[in-house]
Amino acid sequence: MSATHAAARFEDGFHRRLIPFLRKRGWRPRTISYIGYGDADFVRVLGRVVLGRQQPVQDALGGVSLEEDLVARRGWRSYVTAPVSYLPVVVRIGQTEHRTVTDRSGYLDLMVGDHGLQPGWHDVQILAKAAPPKAARVRIVSAEARLGIVSDIDDTALVTLVPRPLIALWNTFVRHGSARHVVPGMASLYSRTLADHPDAPLFYLSTGAWNVMPTLVQFLRSHGFPAGPMLLTDWGPTNTGWFRSGQEHKRVALRRLAAEFPHIRWVLVGDDGQHDPQIYREFAREYPNRVAAIAIRELTPGEQVLAHGSPVAAVEPGEQRKFTPAPELAGADGFDLAPQLRRALAGH
Repeated sequence: MSATHAAARFEDGFHRRLIPFLRKRGWRPRTISYIGYGDADFVRVLGRVVLGRQQPVQDALGGVSLEEDLVARRGWRSYVTAPVSYLPVVVRIGQTEHRTVTDRSGYLDLMVGDHGLQPGWHDVQILAKAAPPKAARVRIVSAEARLGIVSDIDDTALVTLVPRPLIALWNTFVRHGSARHVVPGMASLYSRTLADHPDAPLFYLSTGAWNVMPTLVQFLRSHGFPAGPMLLTDWGPTNTGWFRSGQEHKRVALRRLAAEFPHIRWVLVGDDGQHDPQIYREFAREYPNRVAAIAIRELTPGEQVLAHGSPVAAVEPGEQRKFTPAPELAGADGFDLAPQLRRALAGH
């Protein structure tokens, strides 16, 4: 087994010193619940345990619990957390309890089989040691589902211009979490597609950090986006390097969804500001019968400049000339994409 990367060792050492300091000042473990998912054979429960001063309150996109202070405060404060590593946790699903522990960054990612939950939305309970009980929302996907949606968030559902480093720092660490702009028509695009396909699940897949999940959920809920599990990532050091690869995170998540839901064909929605077209085309070629359509929101020239420094879309050399076994749609917003997607899905 390879040695842990120096960045991870530094982070672990910092937290070992920080946590006793915060405990002496009255900070206690609390659980942040994320939106999980599953089907008849499994359920995936997601969350994180951190130290905090305030008690949680209820707020929701589809009923998921939020932390009021995490939603209200400015973006940079969402990153000032002290994770509780290797803490015993009990996840209660119905009357059955399942035991696990948080990882080195305080995250909980538990797969449970034989759960007995019917298709639809459910609450499960997360009981972390010394923390108040927390409800976590999970979506159980029906075996009848034949279509699903995977949507990027940044510059697809909302405009944050994240890829440009200085803009990303401004939006993330300075501006309030609500200081974002919705992409017109995207919420109605998803709502109408789900109305036509009631069993279809919607997953939000982003390279954004889990720390901003509460503000993202609040933003999407307030602008009428349908509820759905969020698959985000941790920006911190790993056992092998300083930072995680956002592109690899998306590739791994897509492959995992393909394996977990082999009966579903996916509508992949993203933008042309960075790597979404490339990643989606790769997935469509790897799983040629599993992609119903690729829908790409085209950034304006000004957004392209702020996103990656050029007024034209960021495309890998020769990428557009490669064969993709799925219809590809493009438009400026959800209103442009909606009629194209309706035609592409006719007969599904």
